[in-house]
Amino acid sequence: MKIVDLSRELYHRTPSYPGHPPVMHGVWKTHEESLAESGNVHGLASMFISMVDHAGAHIDAPRHFGKSGISIDQYPLEKCIVPGICIDLRHVAPRAEITPSDLETAVKSGGVPVPKGGTVLLCTGHHERTFPRKQYSTDNSGVNVAATEWLANQGIVHFGIDSMRPGPEGAVNALVHQSLSSTSPTLRACAILKRCSPEANSHSSVCR
Repeated sequence: MKIVDLSRELYHRTPSYPGHPPVMHGVWKTHEESLAESGNVHGLASMFISMVDHAGAHIDAPRHFGKSGISIDQYPLEKCIVPGICIDLRHVAPRAEITPSDLETAVKSGGVPVPKGGTVLLCTGHHERTFPRKQYSTDNSGVNVAATEWLANQGIVHFGIDSMRPGPEGAVNALVHQSLSSTSPTLRACAILKRCSPEANSHSSVCR
């Protein structure tokens, strides 16, 4: 069993969801500045970071989808380290809807069943095709409502996708969010799936 960390690098101005604040980080104080302030007694360096909760690899808490959902600090940590599979959906066209048939075919082609209580990572190839160009925030394929319900019926705790949103940009994505407020995969990890090869399945997935 291979453990895969889905975290991604967070750097200054890492692309965040459209309309959200950017990631900001840098040096708050240098060793030299601290030494000067302390009269050459002690020098320490400090960094700062400011970020929105939808930057980089992240999990959408159930509360993101509805006011009655729990916040991310209440979500069981044990559900964030779970068995998972990565399925190949790179043939799906940009901005297109991923359907239940697409998911069923990809799982069958991968040769590894969906793990109960686990995760399914959707490798659409979107990140590799577009990051960091502006198309990264607009041209992703994504699941439709029927596909979201199909995933829920597999008994998983969440799913991941290599883009900024679970559904294609627009009305379908809004409907998917609405569906997620009432189905079992009540959160998702937006992750860089280029590190999770569909050709190397059966692993545990660390979703942060």
